[in-house]
Amino acid sequence: MTQARALPDLHPGLIASLVSGSHPQPHDTLGQHPVDDGHVIRVLRPLAAAVTAVRADGTRVALDHVADGLWQGHVEGPSQAYVIESDYDNGPTWTAEDPYRFVPSFGEIDLYLWGEGRHEQLWHVLGAHFRPHEGVDGTAFSVWAPHAKSVRVVGDFNGWFGNAHAMRRLDDNGIWEIFVPGVQPGTVYKFELLTQSGDWVTRADPMARYTEVPPATGSRVLESSYDWQDAAWLEKRAATDPHNSPMSVYEVHLGSWRPGLGYREAADQLIEYVGELGFTHIEFMPLAEHPFGGSWGYQVTGYYAPTSRFGHPDELKYLIDSLHNAGIGVIMDWVPGHFPKDEWALARFDGEPLYEHSDPRRGEQMDWGTLIFNFGQSQVRNFLVANALYWLEEFHIDGLRVDAVASMLYLDYSRDEGQWLPNIHGGRENLEAISLLQEVNATAYKRSPGIVMIAEESTAWPGVTEPTAAGGLGFGIKWNMGWMHDSLSYIETDPMYRAHHHGEITFSMVYAYTEKFLLPISHDEVVHGKGSLLGKMPGDQWKKLANVRAYFAFMWAHPGKQLLFMGSEFGQPSEWSEERGLDWWILDQPVHAGLHRLVMKLNATYTAEAPLWERDNEPGGFEWIDAGDAENNVVSFLRWDHEGNPIAVIMNFSGAPVGPRRIGLPFAGIWDEVVNTDAVEYGGSGVGNLGAVTATETPWNGRPASAELTLPPLAGLWLKLRK
Repeated sequence: MTQARALPDLHPGLIASLVSGSHPQPHDTLGQHPVDDGHVIRVLRPLAAAVTAVRADGTRVALDHVADGLWQGHVEGPSQAYVIESDYDNGPTWTAEDPYRFVPSFGEIDLYLWGEGRHEQLWHVLGAHFRPHEGVDGTAFSVWAPHAKSVRVVGDFNGWFGNAHAMRRLDDNGIWEIFVPGVQPGTVYKFELLTQSGDWVTRADPMARYTEVPPATGSRVLESSYDWQDAAWLEKRAATDPHNSPMSVYEVHLGSWRPGLGYREAADQLIEYVGELGFTHIEFMPLAEHPFGGSWGYQVTGYYAPTSRFGHPDELKYLIDSLHNAGIGVIMDWVPGHFPKDEWALARFDGEPLYEHSDPRRGEQMDWGTLIFNFGQSQVRNFLVANALYWLEEFHIDGLRVDAVASMLYLDYSRDEGQWLPNIHGGRENLEAISLLQEVNATAYKRSPGIVMIAEESTAWPGVTEPTAAGGLGFGIKWNMGWMHDSLSYIETDPMYRAHHHGEITFSMVYAYTEKFLLPISHDEVVHGKGSLLGKMPGDQWKKLANVRAYFAFMWAHPGKQLLFMGSEFGQPSEWSEERGLDWWILDQPVHAGLHRLVMKLNATYTAEAPLWERDNEPGGFEWIDAGDAENNVVSFLRWDHEGNPIAVIMNFSGAPVGPRRIGLPFAGIWDEVVNTDAVEYGGSGVGNLGAVTATETPWNGRPASAELTLPPLAGLWLKLRK
């Protein structure tokens, strides 16, 4: 045992700040530091009766008690690793590594990239990371808190008493760091921050990749060990253009699809069900952690953490991996526009506005009672850009559907005069948000080949799907909200009056190629008193189901991808609620099972027939046969592929059969009825053309050939020329 020697006195104020855990640079004093001909070792061990440093060479150094639990001692010779033995009255000796003996776990290059707002893999450095550091296993904690006077990490490992785990501030940008030896995966933790006003506040980790199950709000240390098996999927995805490929999307709220399923349990059931239906993609409503289930995930507190409601993050990876290996793509809703005001999360994170804009005219979303990100702040932008990349790269997500884009683009969104702050040019455009979206999209497409970025954007903002190099926002696809509103308005109208609303079913083609579109019938259309899709339809039960069948045939054949919210595929009678499951029992009724079979048929035919998707974004891929027959509620059109192969689509939205009716066609020959939504197997009345019609060289509708057809009531026909 070496003998302690006299060391220079420490200032009482320094001692007080070290002991209280309020010093911004505790590592400068605590730990091992050179003095004279050796080193001084200082540690915090409140209530200890004796403290000894045991060096790697076996040297034991008795430390002297300085004051209030601060101990120090001198050792001769070069620096060595050491552990601390602490003896307590009537208790065993406690041996532990000293967190203050380690060099920073946050690298200089990472600090530089963060300072520039250009750290594209931010999740690798910020937050909590279980890993070896200087040969010792433990967890490296780091957090961005530029306004904090000091920061401590608290958790299960220190009894939620953070005085002995004060973090050091690494730079002027406000990164705080500490490596805590021995902290294991699964450990619950938070950060304590001393605000400029002198108050300690406790916050969850903004970069946490794992959390407690709500309503608990703690962050958890994550260790991911998942071994991906989807290399073939990713290789094929990278070689495919998703914007000009089949995309039929099934939108899922995981908690209410079949309640009680976790990520792993949902995998097999979703694959069986969605695979049978033939959808190419699943779109999950937000899976990032959120405290209030009634927000459906759209009020996010843990942007980097999959919600723990359904299991461990590796189990979500298993779900996505399984879907990929079943040939099903995965899209996830992403919410960069706003976040909730929960005091334990992002709001006034370090005691001041940090993630949110400080001016409420820019920083509050009045409609939703949430806060708006400060899109012009480089670190906030980095947080969001890296978050999009995180889901694409770490979870192999195939696309992000960006929520509420319009609320980001317009400074006066849902605000009255005087409630918003114009941009530097005096306009209403949010220039910083526009720039952020462009950066997110350009970076995502650059780093993850074959993914798709989708905008839920409800206005006529120009260039949403134009490349950023051309001044566009850089999205790949935009939700066609105009089509959704007009077509629903039309189909909800009694057939007796549809002639007066004919433009609602045809107007979408006026602007169909101004953007690259997806046609959405989403959760927003079947909630909050809007009723189910089936419930919107006019007439008796048979007519309601027939209207849904006809509507789906029109939707699947219309230019653009399509998205359908869960339950609509079998005609759920009741409005959706996140608090209960779907009306699965209704599938026992033959007519609802028939609608379900029709969706299977539509998806199978859609994906197999290139004319229905290959030229979605080219005007030459669509031609009206007859768009003007308002009196009979009939529309007809052609879809073309690049090889000149057509599919003819004839829709009869009236309540009675029409025919025989001559329809112009591009070629003479036999045209097979590849879809007839009035077929008995789908719950229809069985009116049709015995499976095929013969077109003769009789010009009609400006076409060189034509055929006489019987059009079933409230139904759609898809015809394909037999080779």
